[in-house]
Amino acid sequence: MRAQTTFLLCLTTSSLAFISVAKGESGLASYYGYGKAGKGELTCAHRTRPFGSVLKVSYSGRTIQCRVNDRGPFIRGRIVDLSVPAARALGMMSAGVVRVSVE
Repeated sequence: MRAQTTFLLCLTTSSLAFISVAKGESGLASYYGYGKAGKGELTCAHRTRPFGSVLKVSYSGRTIQCRVNDRGPFIRGRIVDLSVPAARALGMMSAGVVRVSVE
C-alpha cells in the first residue's frame, strides 16, 4: 500500500511539473533586425525561456515556431522579440508591434 501511495505521489508531482513548463502567455511582440539573426532562421528573444527552446507564436490566424537565442525584450509590456524572418512569417512587418500568444 505504501509503495502505491509513493508511486501516485511521484506521478502526480511529475505531471504537475510538466504542466507548469507548458504555460502559455499573451502580450505584445515586436521584431528586431540586429544581432544573432542568422540565415533566415526563425529566432526570437525571451526574458525567461531557456536558450534553444522552441516557442509557438500565434498572431492573426498564423502560427510559427521560433527558437530562443537571445534575451529580451526590455520594453515594458512586451513578451517576445522576433527576428525579421520570424516577423515576416507571422505577417506582422507592417504593424511593427502586435498582440500575440506564446506557448
